[in-house]
Amino acid sequence: MSIWKRQLTLEELNRTSKGTMVEHLGIIYTRLDDDSLEAEMPVDSRTQQPFGLLHGGASVVLAETLGSMAGFLTTREGQCVVGTEINASHHRAVASGTVRGVCKALHFGQSSQVWEIAIFDARGKRCCTSRLTTATLG
Repeated sequence: MSIWKRQLTLEELNRTSKGTMVEHLGIIYTRLDDDSLEAEMPVDSRTQQPFGLLHGGASVVLAETLGSMAGFLTTREGQCVVGTEINASHHRAVASGTVRGVCKALHFGQSSQVWEIAIFDARGKRCCTSRLTTATLG
């Protein structure tokens, strides 16, 4: 059974990124299952820090992008979701390629949600774990 209340295709999700930081960083939604949302982000000059590694802030952008969109997909018409807190633990460096974020719900309440976003390198090794708390408005 799906947790999503809004039914959007991957193509529709990716269209929401036009003209935003999400598009600028090259984040693309790649998978929408009954209980998870995934996206990929390139590790390139847009997302690397000066020493050539994936910038921790870029990982956090990927995590918040996934958690916020997942939160939106669980709301009804007239509601919206805003992030209230995010944290990230960086486990290993990534210098090139693509990273993949996998977002799953940890908690659904009437006014708040908590999402875990695991980010993996191209070899499937976890490089970051993030948790996003959102407030549901409306």
